[in-house]
Amino acid sequence: MTHGNTPNVPISEQIYRAGCSWAEENAAAQLLEETKTAVLSQLKGRQGDIPDSHAERIVKASDEWTDYITTMVDARRRANLARVKYDALKARMSEQMSIEANMRQQNKV
Repeated sequence: MTHGNTPNVPISEQIYRAGCSWAEENAAAQLLEETKTAVLSQLKGRQGDIPDSHAERIVKASDEWTDYITTMVDARRRANLARVKYDALKARMSEQMSIEANMRQQNKV
């Protein structure tokens, strides 16, 4: 992730790109979060004819479940970082507009 100005790319374009990136990362994270219950059910179904509570305990102790949860949390982390970048670019544009407005005001005096 780059910080600061991107040479020759208008801030509005940077904000647009960051917003698109955030939307994509957020959708990926949300998909994993929304399918968590379905994935758990599928994995429990593979355990055969045993009580649901036993199947759930086996699944939740598995490397496959740990990997799924780790992937889900990492996807949310990436989405959050993309949102931070988007918000930082919007703040930078607002700061720049304020600086320019102050300069115009000073030049009038």
